[in-house]
Amino acid sequence: MKTPRKNAKLSDVARLAKVSTATVSRALMLPHKVKPGTLARVQDAVRSLGYVAHGAARALASRRTHTIGAVVPTLDNAIFANTTHALQKTFDAAGYTLLLACHEFDAAVEVRVTRALIERGIDGLVLLGTSHDPQLYAMLGQRQMPYVLTWALDTSGKHPCVGFNNRAAALQLTNHLLEQGHREFAMISGVTVNNERARDRLQGVRDALAARGIKLAAERVIEKTYSLASGREGLRALMANARPPTAVMCGNDVLAIGAIAECNTLGIRVPQQVSITGFDDMEIASLLSPGLTTVHFPTLELGQFAAAHLLAQLSGKSVARQHELPVELKVRGTTAPPARAQLRRAQR
Repeated sequence: MKTPRKNAKLSDVARLAKVSTATVSRALMLPHKVKPGTLARVQDAVRSLGYVAHGAARALASRRTHTIGAVVPTLDNAIFANTTHALQKTFDAAGYTLLLACHEFDAAVEVRVTRALIERGIDGLVLLGTSHDPQLYAMLGQRQMPYVLTWALDTSGKHPCVGFNNRAAALQLTNHLLEQGHREFAMISGVTVNNERARDRLQGVRDALAARGIKLAAERVIEKTYSLASGREGLRALMANARPPTAVMCGNDVLAIGAIAECNTLGIRVPQQVSITGFDDMEIASLLSPGLTTVHFPTLELGQFAAAHLLAQLSGKSVARQHELPVELKVRGTTAPPARAQLRRAQR
């Protein structure tokens, strides 16, 4: 067994593997594009020499670090984790490494961690949502940093984005409940500050109700952080009203599952006494009993499309400014006509 050399160079690997330095670079960055036999020789030479690529030198020569930054609110949410996983896989297949940062819905923290990623030489950036501090956009513009916004659509047309129409999704879900006969609505919303997804979902509910002449009273809207405990607290507060709602719409599936759990504790039957809905369509949504009525967002496809959009920018290709992904209403067992409507139908 050969003793590993110190500070082995790319040319040393190429000489030992009997290939060109370009082939070594390709094998290290894009192994799936190298013939298996050649790849094996390069990998053997790398192991034998103890070679580690000098990232700073490579970046200086190519003006690329082959790293992409992604800034998300949190990974304490399976939906965001799904999208991030799809981003990582797609970038990895193209020879890029994903660097990740979280801001916990704090705009100042988002600016700070984004600056840190840029200072580390990322080639491009993925951001979640369209609500960002003007400083952040200014920073991207000054550095001419390629970027893409995800999970929402930029209505101004200024920013490249791949996402969903959250307002339209909320309209679809609300209309489903209206068609079932519900008129007494409430919502456990995500916190709307610095979160246009939560704002758009709440606005979609209000717009759908307004079209039927129904107003969503202020006391029937509770903003909560996305957690099971918050869903329980919100449901308990709403059902304590003298005239409780027959339909409680939740800002995401986590809040909805918490609300259902609190209904079980309080002895409130779902959907017989109250219908409950979510957003996102987490895997567990279809496994609950009864299954959760929600809106399906293709989160894996979102990550793939967002990565492809940014890779196209980096390669100089022309890409559409906006790419909207479709959403789908999933009607399951947590929604049904309200008891009064059921009684009227039975008396006909």
